[in-house]
Amino acid sequence: MDIPSVSNFGRTKENQAESAADGRSSFAFKSIFASSPQQIWRSKISWRIALTVFMAILLVQTLVLNIGGIEQHRREKLDMLKDEARVAIASTINTNKRGTNVSPYKDKQIDKIIDSTQITGFAVYSYGLDYIKGYGQPLNLIAKHDELGKTYRSADGAIYEFILRGKDVRSIFTVVVQTDSSFVERSVYNYVVDYIKIMVILSLLVTTVLMIALGRWLLEPMLFMRSNLITAFKNPEIPNIQPSPYDVSDEVGAAIDLAQKLILQNAENILHIKSTAEDKIHKLAYYDTLTSLPNRALFIQQLTERGRVDEVGNVNRFAVITLDLDHFKDINDSMGHNVGDAILRSVGRRLQVSLPDSAMISRSGEDEFAVMMPLIGDSVTASDVSERIIGVIRAEPFRVFNETLQVRASIGVSTFPDDGSEPEQVLKNADIALNRAKEEGRDTIKEYSADFDRAVQERFQMLRDLRDALENDKLAIYYQPQLCLKTGRIIGVEALLRWWCPDNSKEGGFFISPAIFVPIAEQSGLIVPIGQWVLQKACEFAHKCINQHGMDIRFAVNVSGSQFVHGDLCGDVSRILAETGLDPSRIELEVTESVFMDNIEHTVGILNTLHSQGVELAIDDFGTGYSSLSYLSQFPIDRLKIDQSFIRNALNDKGNASIARTIINLGHSLNLKVIAEGVETKAQEDFLVAQGCDEVQGFRYARPVPPEEFIKFVKNYNGDLSSFEA
Repeated sequence: MDIPSVSNFGRTKENQAESAADGRSSFAFKSIFASSPQQIWRSKISWRIALTVFMAILLVQTLVLNIGGIEQHRREKLDMLKDEARVAIASTINTNKRGTNVSPYKDKQIDKIIDSTQITGFAVYSYGLDYIKGYGQPLNLIAKHDELGKTYRSADGAIYEFILRGKDVRSIFTVVVQTDSSFVERSVYNYVVDYIKIMVILSLLVTTVLMIALGRWLLEPMLFMRSNLITAFKNPEIPNIQPSPYDVSDEVGAAIDLAQKLILQNAENILHIKSTAEDKIHKLAYYDTLTSLPNRALFIQQLTERGRVDEVGNVNRFAVITLDLDHFKDINDSMGHNVGDAILRSVGRRLQVSLPDSAMISRSGEDEFAVMMPLIGDSVTASDVSERIIGVIRAEPFRVFNETLQVRASIGVSTFPDDGSEPEQVLKNADIALNRAKEEGRDTIKEYSADFDRAVQERFQMLRDLRDALENDKLAIYYQPQLCLKTGRIIGVEALLRWWCPDNSKEGGFFISPAIFVPIAEQSGLIVPIGQWVLQKACEFAHKCINQHGMDIRFAVNVSGSQFVHGDLCGDVSRILAETGLDPSRIELEVTESVFMDNIEHTVGILNTLHSQGVELAIDDFGTGYSSLSYLSQFPIDRLKIDQSFIRNALNDKGNASIARTIINLGHSLNLKVIAEGVETKAQEDFLVAQGCDEVQGFRYARPVPPEEFIKFVKNYNGDLSSFEA
């Protein structure tokens, strides 16, 4: 049979009412569905109800039986036994004998009474209750004036004795009668068995009738509703439930009708929520929540579609421009993210307004945008599009929350299919060009060149080689001595990282300049484990020099900004000093002044912790940064290190000489030692001596050398600076 569907929950109320009426008029449908007797009696709840009702009725009838039924039946049987005995005694007594002490019974009568009745014995008493004579079995009961109503029954119920007065036997005699009552207990037993049978049959009958009524008015509707709920549970979005055949005017029918409506309402809500969620998920997946522009995922998808060859084999040319707002982090940090967000929205709006509808604009990163612009004919080039975009950014300042901010951008440009056969490759090339624009000073446009890609590949290859060199102990540390200008003795040494790269040349390999690989290590974060390795090796070498060779010098180790910000510098220093057993005062950490200025509070906290451990601190390349000199008093610094660029030009340039002189005076005014690096000539040394510089370091005295050569240098040095003239 076809079952009507209610999957179209959007139907009118009139149609629903018609369906319900049709269902009520066809009880056969309901019987085929969940309301059939087989379904009812398969239900666990049906059996629970049936068993409960059956046991309740049975319990009530059992209580009735125990309370009065059994005892009443036993009394009836005993009374019947008494009546039979009374009739037998009364019918055979000689009523003419009055006031005598002679028994009114003849022996023949006695035998007849005992043989034909349940009487097993009796005793005759006079009117005055004087014992006259007894017959049959001996008696247990005696007739007394105050006990004429008394009876006796044996423990096993086989003997029953009672007293018959004169009025009972229609004479002046009183008779005590003994009867055989053993049949009474058998009768009671049979009575109980029959009663139980009747109780069980009656209970089953009442239970069946009650279950039929409950099944028709309660269980069938419940099973019908349960079946519809199961159907709705399996498919809540399109519940194929059956229309209710039950009258909504009663409580059960009304409850089923309400459940049906809730199921359909739930289906509507689920579909609405699902549709809304799908829209929201799609928007979250493919659009930026801040600017409402397409995100990188949708941008790449559209790139792929635009890059397909059309039906006639033509290839669509288009420009891909990636844009990065210069120093946007500074805006967020100084002005707050609400200002930064407002600028991002404004940039998105400017690009949308200034570019044609055919262009696709996307926010592809935190402060990055990407533009895809079709190039039709030769009138518009990728360069034209990029110039227009950077002009839009530069056109006027951005006004946000009563603030006027001038924003600049770096731009990378590539063209499909000129710069790549795959659209994603073109986007990658635009990113490479963007990175080159940022490296070369920002606020500029760079069009992609294959040389850029090669440079990126070389950088990645160098990063892989550098990681391999660190893991396989291919890096080395060279040491350059530091000398006191007043005494000439060696007072320190700087540990300098070197990377020897072997090859098949006559020399067997070559050194890679730290100026090349250190920036790559810093950008990748590899500088943190490298810095830990350098500190570990330098401390181990320092311990060897001091304990085995008696050197009284300090060991300077450079610390990168990444170690300060992303590493656990204090923990590393503490751990390594504990492992090597080195006196903390023998270690000096050199940090460039730009690192000090990134986060003043964080920097001061770390410096104070290091200084409290006994480690000396120095500002490296001092004079080349942009720090405020007022902060120097807050830092626990021991030494200023003049950058070699000032020393190299001090003799030829008054400005550099003045800077070097100022740094020396500043250091001394703060009670700091001043060391000059990059000293290569006697004239430079004389200049520093004249200015009162404390310490020097440079090629004039020694180049950076391997550990064993440094030890040899220290042992051979005579402590006289003039010895370096040769």
